[in-house]
Amino acid sequence: MINLDSTFPRPRWNVITFTVLLHLGALFAVFPANFSWAAVGVALFLYWLTIGLGISLGFHRLASHRSFKVPKGLEYFLILCGTLAGQGGVKGWVGYHRMHHLYADRSGDPHDSTQGFWWSHISWLMHEVPMRSELRRFTKDIADDPFYQFCHNHYIALQIALAVFLYGLGGMPFVIWGIFVRLFVGFHSTCFVNSACHKFGYRNVEVGDRSTNCWWVALLTFGEGWHNNHHGCQSSARFGWRWWEIDLIWVTIRLLEKLKLATNVKTAHLTLDAEESADGD
Repeated sequence: MINLDSTFPRPRWNVITFTVLLHLGALFAVFPANFSWAAVGVALFLYWLTIGLGISLGFHRLASHRSFKVPKGLEYFLILCGTLAGQGGVKGWVGYHRMHHLYADRSGDPHDSTQGFWWSHISWLMHEVPMRSELRRFTKDIADDPFYQFCHNHYIALQIALAVFLYGLGGMPFVIWGIFVRLFVGFHSTCFVNSACHKFGYRNVEVGDRSTNCWWVALLTFGEGWHNNHHGCQSSARFGWRWWEIDLIWVTIRLLEKLKLATNVKTAHLTLDAEESADGD
């Protein structure tokens, strides 16, 4: 097992600087000159594209857990969308998430919730945690893929290119909303899965960690907030198990399956009390 250093880890000033600039940039949205409904629409579309299709469908359920298969071209598109979410390189995202499941809420979990809400939400990203050196071991299946390498190495450049495109399309309002506000909301929404979904909510499955199902995080993340369900069966592509646990990414996977674009879709086969079974339609 990987052990955390007994001393407080060193700050990652590049990440801290980026995070501060992101939050400051999002504040410019309050000025009337930077507002337009078109800019809000662009932000919402890109939020769905990057957090829904990119992070939830691409980085998480496909790349991290291989809960289903898609044609390689579609896989690369989803990974590109996730890269544009601005949450770091794809190999780091996938590697840390796999560590989280292996050592959930124990020493070795990069965002161990027993270290406090703030640590699991954001502070772990801003420090040189010892398990960073273990990433290669957790990402051998994607480490040498040329497209994954490209996205991992150039995620900042790709974000800048998107900003330039948005500026040409609609000026500063499109940049403020389509880049800064979108990244701000997407960043914290995803981080709430690590923090809020290990503190607030309920549990369908008793597992050896603090994972919970949190409805408002699920709304923000297209279904990722049903985190206890996910910890109960990590390989399942379906996170919402009860009829009212809305999981829009599972609906997307079902659509891809009907279109013959998703195959080998894995689902949980569990029964919760007297309610619907987890693999029901």
